[in-house]
Amino acid sequence: MDRPLQDTHAKLVARDIHRLTQSPTEANSFSLGCGALFSRVETVGTIVSRDMTPKFLKFEVDDGTGCVTCVLWLNQLTSSYFSRRDPSTILLLSSTARKQAAAVRIGAVARVRGRVGSYRGAMQITVTVVVVERDPNAEILHWLECVRLGRSCYRIQS
Repeated sequence: MDRPLQDTHAKLVARDIHRLTQSPTEANSFSLGCGALFSRVETVGTIVSRDMTPKFLKFEVDDGTGCVTCVLWLNQLTSSYFSRRDPSTILLLSSTARKQAAAVRIGAVARVRGRVGSYRGAMQITVTVVVVERDPNAEILHWLECVRLGRSCYRIQS
């Protein structure tokens, strides 16, 4: 199994994200059956749903091959998970997450990066960064890059 892709954000389309399966040998890693393991992904698409709670923002990104659920956690100030971190880092994380959440609007094209995982049997992205794209070509350029990387790096057979 290849480890180099573990620590990078693999560019994938929604169809390939949903085809990921849990690696039997590596915790928190997923595979497309091509030998490459993925734990972090990047995708680009149109935001088609948005549900905000005090703890998180849940939204879906549609890239034309399918929809991917994305979760941006907003509870860094109250979560026990983040309590082990430096308080100034927690404040920065919380502020950044809230700014990113405010930019997420239905109909906007966004680039999403984060850790891929399975929740209740469906693949989702736990967001680390979400950026609204201003370039009208961003989505098609992402598709082309996914095809190129799929063939040359990930060894995905279409």
